[in-house]
Amino acid sequence: MQQLIEFITNHILLFSGLVIVLVLIAQNLIAGFGGKLSVAPMQATQMINREDAVVVDVRPIADFNNGHIVNAINIPTTALKNQINLVAKHKGKPIIVACRSGAQSAAACKTLRDAGIEPVYNLQGGMLAWQSDSLPVSKK
Repeated sequence: MQQLIEFITNHILLFSGLVIVLVLIAQNLIAGFGGKLSVAPMQATQMINREDAVVVDVRPIADFNNGHIVNAINIPTTALKNQINLVAKHKGKPIIVACRSGAQSAAACKTLRDAGIEPVYNLQGGMLAWQSDSLPVSKK
């Protein structure tokens, strides 16, 4: 135990980095176990087809124009708080939020929930997962 304390005091930056990485990993795991708060691409397609879910793509317009989920609404993350009324008019329908990899959309989901919009789901893996599952992408 004495050696551990000595190591930590001698290598405080290294130990601080370890603590930060462990906290970030734990946070990511907890977010991943959100259960009904996130959906896989195949679940999202079922929600779109059966429950008339609305897809909100929070990527920048250039990325959106390079390919997006059919009928998705583009509201970049930077403009989401100002344009929340575009999503609010679909209140009551499931809202699926997508980004490139699923990280930005998780924060966008929190913003929407804080605004009282429910139910909101994060697309696990974002557009990368969507495209790797060979699901349809539109450029219109």
